[in-house]
Amino acid sequence: MMRLDIGICTRTHAWISEFVVLMALLLWSNAAPAQVSGAQIDSLFSKFDSTHDPGCAVLVIKDGQAVFRKGYGVADLRTFEKIGPETNFRLASLTKQFTAMAIMLLVHDGKLRYEDRLTDVFADFPAYGNAITIRQLLNHTSGLVAYEDIMEKQYAGVADDKIPQISDSGVLDLLKRQTGTKFTPGTRWEYSNSGYVLLAMVVEKRSGMRFGDFLRQRIFAPLGMTGTIAHEKGRDEIGHRAYGHTRAAAGWSETDQSSTSATLGDGGIYTSLDDLEKWDRGLAAHTLLTAKEMEPAWTPAIAANGAHLQQSLQQLDGSVAPLYGFGWFLNPYRGHRRYAHYGETVGFRTAIQRFPDDRLTVIVLANRAEADAPALAEGVTDLYFLKR
Repeated sequence: MMRLDIGICTRTHAWISEFVVLMALLLWSNAAPAQVSGAQIDSLFSKFDSTHDPGCAVLVIKDGQAVFRKGYGVADLRTFEKIGPETNFRLASLTKQFTAMAIMLLVHDGKLRYEDRLTDVFADFPAYGNAITIRQLLNHTSGLVAYEDIMEKQYAGVADDKIPQISDSGVLDLLKRQTGTKFTPGTRWEYSNSGYVLLAMVVEKRSGMRFGDFLRQRIFAPLGMTGTIAHEKGRDEIGHRAYGHTRAAAGWSETDQSSTSATLGDGGIYTSLDDLEKWDRGLAAHTLLTAKEMEPAWTPAIAANGAHLQQSLQQLDGSVAPLYGFGWFLNPYRGHRRYAHYGETVGFRTAIQRFPDDRLTVIVLANRAEADAPALAEGVTDLYFLKR
């Protein structure tokens, strides 16, 4: 009996010692991500959990595995189909990372150089295009006039639903009718949908393929993104489609399309959580391009003299520009290296946050205009970074 008691005590002391060591290690390693429960994430999205309202879809990938994948609300107020991991949302500006990848693949193929000029690609482009490089289009430092501003002047006083939708080729035609840029290319930073629409046209010109076909053959198919599409009305159908909505005084209003919703290069891709998981995996594994070839995408634009770029605003207040590579914002978050982007268009809000050093990705796709997708994604991230 005594020997048994001694054995129990010995094992108990050993267990306690191991427990103390384990707790010490856990406390010491405060940089390690927390174990986050589904209930904690659910609490951030409780307002979207409805059987009759538009909502959102959330994906968390940790260490290469999807650890949380869930839809809240409905994709379509006509059918009340529930949002799920297969629901396809309009990405809006999250599209830009795919447009940038298409350009990078053409550089890989030897069909394009980052220092090529617009006039090298489009021989009939006005002379001002001789000062604009492909790299500047990717970095948002081209100074191009916003095509939305041109359309606003062209259709002054006309309701948006009465304005015919413009295509990428239509934007190219508008910019060919301009005589210059808003600032000297490469000297300032200004977010430019015009630039990314032109990049889609560059892909068509140098590849000899429709932009959507190039994306499908060179990006979507190799990664297994079978439900993803650069949507062109009348040419394709979107399966499991989410429709965009805006809340009005009388209830929800479907706001799925606008006069600028038909352009592809700046925002025309539809995809789902399931396919974005494959996109994230492909980026992490360098499936499409080598790590060396991807470096320009993760390198922020700088001024010619090596200084940080200033942001070009209407009042030119001298504010510092965000760090931006090729289709990705690169500003860190809470001291963690981050590659991120957001998207906004009528009825849709989207965000992706990738933390390569932490092997953490958070994606939020919403089909309701008041959803703050970047803030929601950062809220989920905070759970993992022990900041909440």
